[in-house]
Formats: sequence, C-alpha cells, structure tokens
Amino acid sequence: MSVKKVLVIRFRRIGDAVLSVVICSSIRKSFPEAEIHYVLNDHIAPLFENHPDIDKIITFSDEENNHFFKYLRKVRQLMKTERYDVIIDTRATIKTLWFSAFSLRTKYRIGTSKFYNHFFHNYRVRNHVNDDLDEVMRNLLLLQPLEREGTLVMTTDFRLYVTDQETTEFRKYMEQKGINLSRFIVVCTPFTRVARKAWDMAKMKEILSRIIQRYDAQLIFNYSREEKAAALALYEEMGEDEHIFIDIEADSLRKLVSMLQTADFFFGNEGGPRHIAQACHLPGLAIYPPWVELPRWLPSNDLRYQSVSPFDMFSGQVTEGRTEKEVFDLLTVEYVWERLQPMMDEAFIRKAKL
Repeated sequence: MSVKKVLVIRFRRIGDAVLSVVICSSIRKSFPEAEIHYVLNDHIAPLFENHPDIDKIITFSDEENNHFFKYLRKVRQLMKTERYDVIIDTRATIKTLWFSAFSLRTKYRIGTSKFYNHFFHNYRVRNHVNDDLDEVMRNLLLLQPLEREGTLVMTTDFRLYVTDQETTEFRKYMEQKGINLSRFIVVCTPFTRVARKAWDMAKMKEILSRIIQRYDAQLIFNYSREEKAAALALYEEMGEDEHIFIDIEADSLRKLVSMLQTADFFFGNEGGPRHIAQACHLPGLAIYPPWVELPRWLPSNDLRYQSVSPFDMFSGQVTEGRTEKEVFDLLTVEYVWERLQPMMDEAFIRKAKL
C-alpha cells in the first residue's frame, strides 16, 4: 500500500496547531504524492491557508464542537466521503476517537496511547513517556508506524506562510501608522490571555524602557481585544513614548504573520504569538511562568529562539514551599536583561547590515 490520503486531527489552541504542522510537513517529505488534510478549530484555520504541506483544511466551529450530534454528524459525513489511508489523532480524546470509529477500515489509525483507545486506534504511540522530549518531537513520534510504508523524512521546522501581497500590504499599513521599516522593530507581548501567565508589569515596563534606550527601537504592542485596556494603561504609564506603537492592529492571524515577518525581534510573555514568531523564523526571547514545562513548549535548540524562567535562576529546592506567584516574582529584571541583551544586540547588528 502507498500512502495516498492522510487526515491529521489537531483541535485546540494556536500554539498546539502550529507545533503539530511538522506532522504534515514530514508526511509531505516522506510521501510526496500523498494528499494531506488538517482538522482544526475554525478560528485558527486561516493561519494555515496557502501552506504547501496542507492540501485541505477541515474546520469545526464552536457551535459544532459544543453540540454533540452536530459534531457527530459532520465527522460521520467526512469519514464517509473521504477514504483515508492514514488517520493521525494527535490528542486521542474521547471526542476525536469518532474519526477513527467511523473509519475502521483505514489501515493506519494512529493515536497517542490512552487507556481507552485500544479498539479505535490500531497503532497507539507512547509519545508522552519521555519528559525530555519537546512537543514537536512528541508529534513526530506519531509517524513511526508509517515506517512500514517507506523511509520517513522528518523535519522539526514548523513554518507558516502568507502571500507576498499580504506582507506588502501590511508593511504599507505599518508605514502609514508611522513605522520606519529601516529601523529596528520589536514586537512585544507584555500581556496574556491568562493573567497569571504574565510577568510582573513593573518589571516588564523596565525592560521595555531599556530596549528603547539602548536600541532606539520601535516597539509594537501586540494584544487581544480583552487586553486592550491593559495595553493602553501601560502605554500611558510609559509616558505615551513615541517609540511605542499601540495602534498597529493585526486583526487577523494572517496579518499577525505578516507583522512578525516584517519585525526584527520578538519579546514578551509565552503564548501563541511566540510560536507563530518562531514559525516566521523571527528571533526572540519569551518569559515562561514556572508551571509551564520546559523544554516541552520551547522546541528547537536554535539559539535564535530562547526562553527565560525563574528556574533558570534558582533550583527546585530554593522555590520549594512558595506559591506559583512567589516563584514567578523571583525572576528579576537584571537576569532577564542579561539574557535578552546579547540576543537583541545580534539582531540589531543584523538589521544594521541590511
């Protein structure tokens, strides 16, 4: 049997979907003739349009996901219409098992090993046993059963794509908002959707001020609708500095990709935008709260993409007995700046040579 049609299932958030695209890219390299379909939540699907390693995007809306019979009907119709040779269920939840349940003739029904998926997945991969593996490598382990069909060519490089026209239009928009494209541009995420994941704002403010002072940098605050009030408050606290651009809105994920492809550096709290930045090959430093597993959520040993966490400063013994917030507060301005400055110096010099 040759691999002709593959379904990759990856519901959840932006970062999860971005890190899982390596499955599609590795299948493309391993089986160039295969048709690859990617199942996603509809609000993040535009991020993967025009991706050379995805032939078809299949979306589910919140309404479909939240109404069991609508969801079931759509999954059943999909599996009845399409004849997949391979199903890769990246999470193997009770809900995603229905894709395999409606396609039991599919030769390769692959899922991460769970105690309840014996019947539905005939290839169950224990890809969460090794805590040292990052999320990209865990995803790639799901391809192991396909070694029976040919030599696997793996790639850990996850990429996102927008058209040249999209990038050109967004660059023009940035210029209209006052950005000088010949000067150093830093996309900043001082805010997070989950408040407890954000580093202390006073410390963040100090780092941003140092970036402006040292590099004469243009800082673009990237924030969601829910974070707008916090963004405006920080902007006012920093004296409405002309180096800060608070009104450059990437009101779609594709525009965010265009923004990140135009920028020179990324700095801020860990989250979906950080993964998108790495997928755009934008160097950066992200601040990780102490409860986020590292290196799981910072794939790649490439020094262009780095993290900083309280555990970089202190061992587990020092942090023992403290609350999560107390541990997070141990992360100092000086330590973050010590990590950030060499990276930003390199990016600044690279920009100057262009």
